[in-house]
Amino acid sequence: MSTTLACLPQADSGESPANAGRLSAKGKILSLEKISQKARAYKPGEILEVELEKKHGRYVYEIDILDAGSQVWELKLDAKTGQLLKMEQDD
Repeated sequence: MSTTLACLPQADSGESPANAGRLSAKGKILSLEKISQKARAYKPGEILEVELEKKHGRYVYEIDILDAGSQVWELKLDAKTGQLLKMEQDD
């Protein structure tokens, strides 16, 4: 199964892919590869989209995953630790 990963900015509060790369290089957030592994550990499936946002003073990855039952899940993970903050089925 091939996986396409994208770190896309959100219009109002998202971080650009370039800034995400700088933050990862400085060790302030986990790399896209590491956060993807953690996300799949919480919810196995194909990663559809990854966004990095700063919320309430901390960076959060929002990850959309398509599971084996064709359901899309949205996971929110702390960008520095990979801790699961929230998981819900997407509408």
